[in-house]
Amino acid sequence: MRFGQHIRGLRRARSLSQRALADRIGVTFTYISKIENDKLDFGDYPSEELILRLADALEANEDELLILAEKIPARLRQRFMERPDAFLALCELSDEQLDCLVEQVFDAGRTKTTTKPR
Repeated sequence: MRFGQHIRGLRRARSLSQRALADRIGVTFTYISKIENDKLDFGDYPSEELILRLADALEANEDELLILAEKIPARLRQRFMERPDAFLALCELSDEQLDCLVEQVFDAGRTKTTTKPR
């Protein structure tokens, strides 16, 4: 899904008009229209700052919106810089191997949160 389509879907799901969303984030409704229709004058996506304001106003996941806008979220960028070896190793995995690894990570997280202290 394109970034603009996703923003439109989030806005409509919250029953907001373009004007109401624009008022919440401090831009014009025509700018919201340009975002939703992929017609921005400068670049393909809004700035990272504006994307974060959109996420807040639409109660959306900041990281998801940033990634849809082809921007690397700051916490991911920082983690990459701390462990480039791990990220490079992940890049070498096949989709099947990566799916298996992700499932193991999620399983480990569920186990950790469901295990009761003794």
